[in-house]
Amino acid sequence: MRFGLFGTGPWAHQAHAPALAAHDDVEFVGVWGRNAEKAGALAEEFGAKPYAEVDALIADVDAIAVALPPGVQAEIALKAARAGKHLLLDKPVAFTAAAADEIVAAAAEQDVASVVFFTRRFMPQIQEFVDRARATGGWLEARIDHLGSIFQPGNPFGESAWRKESGGLWDVGPHAVALVLPVLGPVSEVTALSGARDMTHILMRHTGGAISTMTLSVDAPAKLEREVAALYGESGVADVPPVPWLPVEAFGRAIDALIGAANGGPASALDVRFGAEVVKILAAAAESVSDGRTVKLAEQ
Repeated sequence: MRFGLFGTGPWAHQAHAPALAAHDDVEFVGVWGRNAEKAGALAEEFGAKPYAEVDALIADVDAIAVALPPGVQAEIALKAARAGKHLLLDKPVAFTAAAADEIVAAAAEQDVASVVFFTRRFMPQIQEFVDRARATGGWLEARIDHLGSIFQPGNPFGESAWRKESGGLWDVGPHAVALVLPVLGPVSEVTALSGARDMTHILMRHTGGAISTMTLSVDAPAKLEREVAALYGESGVADVPPVPWLPVEAFGRAIDALIGAANGGPASALDVRFGAEVVKILAAAAESVSDGRTVKLAEQ
């Protein structure tokens, strides 16, 4: 499958480009970036061609991979879907439910495959945990703490303008939601509060009756950094297992899932429909923070 990569930042360097270049079933065609010099350097490093125009790269490939801010990604993904290109997108798919729904509709209309890269969901240990938890059932609640500190010297993600503006809700929040959603089911209500140091607290009611709580930050004090998650229910407590940080390996599995779906296999459970559902929940949390009220979601 011929791939074009959109984006030249740290995530493109750490995950997308090396995984595309190493994959046996990928022809890494080209790179487009908002900075032409960076696009040229990344393309040269991985044996691809730099492109100056978005439309030109879309035209030359079968699928796109995106490592760009959500607002920029949404515009390019919509163009690519309407052109009949398969989509390997980063999380979150977009910043608004309307933008995410447009991509879903275009992908369905053009019958293109899609995968959203929720990094750890592509690690076998996490997928096995999700499968076991769904089979067990009887869960009453989930608790997730995802607190990091990216604004430290030497952390490349701290220079990201969209992360500075949108914080942990939109950066690490998608990972948290993507973990509980397939186990506890759709969300009907969201309440959220935001405090100092980007500390965002989310309370979600799932349609099956379970409640999940999340504490998120990308600007936490170093001594408070943690990533822990657990389910609680009739069978006791199930701790989400820690997994090694292997983004290239995870992205390789995301590529596998996209190629499989494009070749007539089953659609990925982490496709743009799922990605849009995550966006709707995060947008509801942002609305709750802003308005100080519980936000009800439309029935799925």
